[in-house]
Amino acid sequence: MPLTSDPPVDELRTSQRPRPPEAADRAADDPADLKVVPVRHPWRWVAVAVTAVLIAQFVHGLVTNPAWEWQVFAEFFTAGTVLQAVWITLQLTVYGTALGFALGVVLAFMRLSASPFLRWVAFGYIWAFRSIPLIVQLLFWFNLAYLYKRLDFGIPFGPGFFSFDTMGLVGAMGAAVLGLALHQAAYAAEIVRGGVLAVDGGQLEAASALGIPRLRQLRRIVLPQAMRSILPNATNEVISLFKGTSIVSVMAIGELFYQVQVIYGRNGRVVPLLMVATAWYILLTTVLSVLQHYVERHFAKGATR
Repeated sequence: MPLTSDPPVDELRTSQRPRPPEAADRAADDPADLKVVPVRHPWRWVAVAVTAVLIAQFVHGLVTNPAWEWQVFAEFFTAGTVLQAVWITLQLTVYGTALGFALGVVLAFMRLSASPFLRWVAFGYIWAFRSIPLIVQLLFWFNLAYLYKRLDFGIPFGPGFFSFDTMGLVGAMGAAVLGLALHQAAYAAEIVRGGVLAVDGGQLEAASALGIPRLRQLRRIVLPQAMRSILPNATNEVISLFKGTSIVSVMAIGELFYQVQVIYGRNGRVVPLLMVATAWYILLTTVLSVLQHYVERHFAKGATR
C-alpha cells in the first residue's frame, strides 16, 4: 500500500484549469469590487437605546416636576448675596491655588534635592498635611490665637524685636486661605515632582555638557516638558480646591455653599437653592476645564505634529 496518494484526476484538472485573464486582473487590481461586510454590534445599539431613554426620562423629570421650583432657582441664581458669595469662593480658590502651588514647587525641589535633610523635611510636611483632614487643619488655624497669643520676631531662642497679636493677625478669611494653601501645597508638591521626574534625564546631561546654567536648564528644558504631565493633575487639584472651599462654611465665612444654607434656612426652599449652588459650581468648573484645554495646547507645541 503506498504511503502517499495522488490527488484525484478531476481535482487536478480543475486546479490546473487556466483562469480568464480579465477575472484575475479584476480580482488583483480592483479591491473596490470586494464586498465589505461591516461588523455588527447589536448590543451596542441596545446600550445606546437604554441610555437615551434614561437620559430623556431624567430631563423630562427636571422640566415637569414642580418640586424643583425653577422659578425660585431663577430668582436667586443672580441674587446679589449669591454673586457676592461666588466672588468670595473665587478669592479662596485663587489665593489657595497660588500660595499652595508656590509652596508646592519649593517642596517638590526639596524632595529632589541631594540633601537628605531637605528631602526628609519635605517628606514630613507632605506626609503630615496629607494625613490630617482639611476641616481639622482649618479649625486649627482658626483657633491659632488660643495656642499662641502673639508671634515674636527676633533672635531664635532669644529676645524678640517686635511681635504681632495673633487675634488680629489671623482672622476667619486669613485662616481659611492659610489652611487651604498649606493643604494644597502637599498635593501640589507631588504633582510637580512627578512632572519633573517624567522628563528624560539625558536631556539634562546634554544641557550640562553644552554648558547651559542649571537655572536655565530648569526654566527652558525641564519645566516646559514637565508641564505636559503637571497640567492635568494640577487642574484636577484646582477644581477639587474650588469645590472644597465649601468646607470653610464651618468657620461662618460667606462663601457660596454657606450663603445658600443661610438663604434656604430662612425661606425653606432647600432644593432650588441647592441647585443654585450646583449650577454655579458646574459653570465655573467648566470655565476651568476650558482654560485647561488651551493651556495644555500651548505646552503641547512641538510634542505633536
